[in-house]
Amino acid sequence: MEKVTGIGGVFFRAKDPEMLSKWYEENLGVSPVPQNFDQLPWIQEAGPTVYAPFEQETEYFGNAGKSWMINFRVKDLPAMVAQLEKAGIEVTLNTDESPIGKFAKLFDPEGNPIELWQPGSTMA
Repeated sequence: MEKVTGIGGVFFRAKDPEMLSKWYEENLGVSPVPQNFDQLPWIQEAGPTVYAPFEQETEYFGNAGKSWMINFRVKDLPAMVAQLEKAGIEVTLNTDESPIGKFAKLFDPEGNPIELWQPGSTMA
């Protein structure tokens, strides 16, 4: 069976796409969509990716009005949380210890849920 090799993009509607793209670049380091063929898109590091549909009624996303949540892998969750908080962004750190890693949640300026994940030793 032929299989996909990874996620080639995440596409979603936004009220202000230009502002939101800039927010992701400035706060999370996600490069915006290239404007020409000489520019490169954001290139992620290889690592685990979880693809998981959730029940329609889930409260895990923290915003019942949103049908998706993106999870970004990070190397140093405490450093990323400190960086975001310094920028005035509210972040909720999950203090539960888990062998799969550490997690934190936040929302982008349009209320889209974001989860940050520092993979644990079982996922490295």
